[in-house]
Amino acid sequence: MEKSILDVLASGDWVIGDGGLGTMLQAAGLPAGTLPEQWNADRPEILKTVHRTYLEAGAQIITTNTFGGNRPRLNDAGLADRLVELNRLGVELAVEAVEGCAWIGGSVGPTGQMLQPYGTLSVEEAEAIYAEQVVVLAEAGADIILVETQHDIEEATAAIRMAKAHTDLPISCGFAFNAKGRTMMGLKPEVALARCIEAGADIVGANCGDGPAAIAAALEAMAGAAVPLLAQSNAGIPAVGEDSQTIWDVTPEQMAAHVQQFLALGARFIGGCCGTGPAHIAAIAALK
Repeated sequence: MEKSILDVLASGDWVIGDGGLGTMLQAAGLPAGTLPEQWNADRPEILKTVHRTYLEAGAQIITTNTFGGNRPRLNDAGLADRLVELNRLGVELAVEAVEGCAWIGGSVGPTGQMLQPYGTLSVEEAEAIYAEQVVVLAEAGADIILVETQHDIEEATAAIRMAKAHTDLPISCGFAFNAKGRTMMGLKPEVALARCIEAGADIVGANCGDGPAAIAAALEAMAGAAVPLLAQSNAGIPAVGEDSQTIWDVTPEQMAAHVQQFLALGARFIGGCCGTGPAHIAAIAALK
C-alpha cells in the first residue's frame, strides 16, 4: 500500500479490517488444543487462502496469525524455541497472500499471564515479552502493530511502549469490553483510552467482547477521542448447538447495521472478531 494507514485516517476516511481468524481456521480443521500459530509452518496454504478470502471480501487490513505468538503462550504449547520462525511466517504468509493490495496488521495478543499484584509477571517481564515479538513482526514486514483483546491496562501499555520503542510502525490497541462497559479486569473505556494515548497508541478502541452493542457502549465512553477509534466486534455471544457446533447470533446484515453508529462515535478502523467471517466483512465493505 502506497499510503500509511494513519495518512488515510487523517484524510477523514475509514478503513476495513478483516474478521475472525480462529473461526476460519477451526472451520478448516484446526484441531482443538492446537495453537493456531503452528499452522503458519504446518498448513501455510490454508493461512494464505483465508487471508485472500478476506481481501476479496473487502478487507484493507489483513491480520497475521500471530495473536498467541508471544513467548509464554508458545512455551505452553512447547513451541517457544520457534518464536521467531512462527511470527516471521505469520507476516510473510499475509504479505504473499495480499500482494501489496492491503496493509499487514501484526497481531499481538495477551500473554495469558496475570501481572503483579494479581499474578507473578512483572511489568518489566511483560515489556521484554512484547519487545521480542514486535521486533520480529516489524522486521518481517508488518505495516501496523495490532495490540488486541486486552483486559489489563498495565499489560496493554507495556505492549504499546515496546512497539513504540522498537518499531516505527503505527500502533492500534483494542480491549475486550463486556455489556457493562468493563474489561475482565474492571477497566473502563475512558481510562483505557487516556492511558493508551499516553503510552503512544495511534488508534484505540474495542475488539472481541460481548458483541456490537458492547462495542458501541465502549466507543460512547471514548467520545471525543484525540485519536481514531477501533471497532472490531464479535458476531455476538457464542452458543453451542445440538450438533456441538458453535453458533454465533449476529448476521452479516446485523453487523453492517452498526457501522454508521460506530462511525458517528469516532471509529475509523472497523472490522470483525470472533465468529465473523468474509460475509460480515463484505457487508461492511458494501457501505464504503
